[in-house]
Amino acid sequence: MSSLEPAGATATTVALAAALGADKPRLSPRKRTAIVRTVQYVVFAAAVVALAFSANWPQIKAVFFRGDMIVTTLTNTVTVGTGAGVVFRALLLAFLNTLAYSVGAFVIGLLLGTVLALMKLSQVGPYRWVATVYIEIFRGLPALVVLLIFSMLALAFSGLVLPLDPYGTVWAALGLVYAAYMSETIRAGIQAVPKGQVEAARTLGMPAGMATRRIVLPQAFRIITPPLTNDLISLVKDSSLVYILGLTAQGFELTKFGRNLANANANLTPLMMAGLCYLVITVPLGFLVRRMEASAAAKGGSK
Repeated sequence: MSSLEPAGATATTVALAAALGADKPRLSPRKRTAIVRTVQYVVFAAAVVALAFSANWPQIKAVFFRGDMIVTTLTNTVTVGTGAGVVFRALLLAFLNTLAYSVGAFVIGLLLGTVLALMKLSQVGPYRWVATVYIEIFRGLPALVVLLIFSMLALAFSGLVLPLDPYGTVWAALGLVYAAYMSETIRAGIQAVPKGQVEAARTLGMPAGMATRRIVLPQAFRIITPPLTNDLISLVKDSSLVYILGLTAQGFELTKFGRNLANANANLTPLMMAGLCYLVITVPLGFLVRRMEASAAAKGGSK
């Protein structure tokens, strides 16, 4: 009988605990999530308010958003061409140069990256080896180093001048670097195209090259458009590395223009203006990427 008493006592304890716990309502997972989220919002709002009250706003305005320096940045001019030349707003010219550097390098990177992707997928061994070595080298080298190397090619090869310099130098250097990254993206897109489509085209007598051009690549580029757009955004930001080259005022991009004007006036407002110009380029591209990804997800869900 004594051996049964602990078991009975335990059962009584469990029943009593259950009865006591039954009076305490338990929160559902949804309510717990709502409470946690509310606490997070409150903490975030408190941090923002504390930061706003602790910041020295007059000093921030004087250093980063000085009114007269904003006017100077917007009205600063540069003469393009020989002789009388054409007078441009320096900020506008730097903005256009940034676009020119970025778009030119992107086109070169896209074309070369496509060739590298096809070489990487080729059944011919030397093609794969060359593509692999190229990709590993240019993915491992910083873009800054590649830019410096290309800017000094004339020292190694006497008389060598890239066409449309400095644009040609920037396009070649950044294009070669980004071709290595884009090739892997393009290769993934090609591999995502169902092989059955290529086999069907070959069955109908279409040559392999034509099947690649007309069937594989168009579908692959539709798949990889969002990541390629992200590469373009990164390329726009990396175009700021052009400041290391010995450029004239006609070739300044946004960072070089903002840095020179900031140094001349001992104020960071021109750099802040240059940064805002980068956002004018990259924010719409980021929005476009999100729209394309949402559209692709919607199409995928409707199938």
